[in-house]
Amino acid sequence: MSPSALTDLDQHDRVPAAPSNGVHLPNGHLSTTVLNGHARTAFLLDRNLHKSFPVVERGSGSYLYLKDGRVIFDATSGAAVSCLGHGNKRVFKAISAILSTGIPYLASTFWACEVVEELCKKLIDGTGGKMARVYLTGSGSEAMEAAIKLARQVFYENDPATRRVNFITREGSYHGNTIGALAMSGHPVRRAPYEPFLMDNVHHVSACNAYRQRADGESDSSFVARKATELEAKFQELGPETVIGFVAEPVVGAALGCVPSVPGYLKAMRDVCHKHGALFILDEVMSGMGRCGTLHAWQNEDVVPDLQTVGKGLGGGYQPVAAVFISSRVVNTLLNGSGQFVHGQTYQGMPVQAAAALEVQRIVEEENLVGNVKRQGLYLEKCLRSRLADHPNVGDIRGRGLFWGLEFVKDKATKEPFDPRLGVAQRVHDTAISAPFNMTMYPGTGTVDGFRGDHVILAPAYNVTEEDIEHIAQVTSNVVHQVFRKLGSL
Repeated sequence: MSPSALTDLDQHDRVPAAPSNGVHLPNGHLSTTVLNGHARTAFLLDRNLHKSFPVVERGSGSYLYLKDGRVIFDATSGAAVSCLGHGNKRVFKAISAILSTGIPYLASTFWACEVVEELCKKLIDGTGGKMARVYLTGSGSEAMEAAIKLARQVFYENDPATRRVNFITREGSYHGNTIGALAMSGHPVRRAPYEPFLMDNVHHVSACNAYRQRADGESDSSFVARKATELEAKFQELGPETVIGFVAEPVVGAALGCVPSVPGYLKAMRDVCHKHGALFILDEVMSGMGRCGTLHAWQNEDVVPDLQTVGKGLGGGYQPVAAVFISSRVVNTLLNGSGQFVHGQTYQGMPVQAAAALEVQRIVEEENLVGNVKRQGLYLEKCLRSRLADHPNVGDIRGRGLFWGLEFVKDKATKEPFDPRLGVAQRVHDTAISAPFNMTMYPGTGTVDGFRGDHVILAPAYNVTEEDIEHIAQVTSNVVHQVFRKLGSL
């Protein structure tokens, strides 16, 4: 279907606000308000208290079935989470089996559980034995919080008076929502309300964003050399003996919209860190566990980190689970010192979490889904470029595997972003999720400097087909053409 054949729809105009009064149930309780298949919650502190959301009744594969009768193609796996799609019966069976034992939760302070150890062994095997241990927790933010503490403890174990107190991270990054994880992030708008609470020992260097930073005609090696020089300068500014480590996303997700590091970058950054005895830490919460066409994003160039966080694709949304992968260097420091990690969380290493994640990872392996991610990712890139590379408002199409972003610009030649007040990324999302398109697209803002810039992310399930990819690309093209045609008429 061509863009011109699609009826113009604007979510801002077509969805009426939900009435302030709820629906009273027979027992006197107040329910969520539902109008035209949309709901405004009455008791939940939702993401947006002024907005109503479509009500989902069930899911199957890549599809979500809504209360208003529509069927939505989930082209983003939620927030790059549902890597197997929805309603996988094998995972349900694995969860049911652990529930039937009566021990979905065990206090990790006192007990061990075979399914937890089995998952950790499988995860370490997936690194080819290049990592040594796994710390299991409930979310990506919690994993980053744990990694920050563990990184500091490595140096404290050797010398309680250590001067290693500084972290170096990057602008245009997002590492989570806890105070520690947010402090590591380089996204100004997300940091702003909590700036007085954030650690002052986190220092930033620029991102690795070839679209906006590479000079005309500049080679990968020259670009990487500039980045390495910048990181070295930051070490020298702080004092190399004061730096704990450097943190980076191999492919930047929500903050920048699937910006991959250029070849050679990760190795160059690791070499600077190791030259000064600091840790090289990778955040793969969004980009890891198969999302980028290798099980771990670092395996694309075999640049092994000292610490690594993973999350979303680990449990595929079937349980809240995330992890920190830990190198032998870090583990041996603990073994030769206190023998313990001075950190803990109530819901770490839960058997039900492990059972779900283990089954997800077995399915990914048995069905060669990482291979499918690589194949279908190349096809998605081809389809997106053939339809949108020449669009005057699509500045960049970038990504890896099934993790792709489109950055929108007002002027393609100058790369000038749109006025943030236009809410371009949200308009694209709202149009996509509405009839007749009925497809998810994950919006993001602050792409240029944390305040200006719009992008959307596509991150479908690992088991998508070529037909699915063609549908995603065509709907994306139709939505983009319609949104910018309407913007041009304002």
